[in-house]
Amino acid sequence: MTEPHVIIGLINPKSPTNVGGVMRAAGCYQADSVLYTGERYDRAARFYTDTQDAMESIPLTNVDSMFDNLPSDMKVVCVELALGATPLPEFEHPEKAIYVFGPEDHSLHQSIADRADHVVYVPTVGCMNLAATVNVVLYDRIAKSGTTVAGDDLIRQSRDSRNRLQVKSSAETV
Repeated sequence: MTEPHVIIGLINPKSPTNVGGVMRAAGCYQADSVLYTGERYDRAARFYTDTQDAMESIPLTNVDSMFDNLPSDMKVVCVELALGATPLPEFEHPEKAIYVFGPEDHSLHQSIADRADHVVYVPTVGCMNLAATVNVVLYDRIAKSGTTVAGDDLIRQSRDSRNRLQVKSSAETV
């Protein structure tokens, strides 16, 4: 197995809907794994909502600590609406990172933020839900990486079988 470059860390998530959405984001943006702490998700996991079956290719693992067994060169990036945090548009993503997100109904514990190499936030009016925040952060990472794959081949590979939409060129519409 190759050394991970992107890990998503969820602190005591409660909502299986959000964890399913996180798994879908992890698949779309090619995260290596998703770790979570706590017991709330395990109690609710039967309501699983990962509609893209990302768990077949991306491990979802319950851990006691987000920081055990991380590669020594992996940076810890906490994502939280915290005073003094860096706005995501100004943040330069490290090559290897674990992105740690707090629970839906609370914030990260101070000791976790103190362990972080970076604390960032998504500048919004109000707060987004967990899965939405993970999507935005992972999109920002790939958009800033300069390695974005784009084009019709990616679209064909990514869309489902019911999507056949095609944009006509301006020459075709005349």
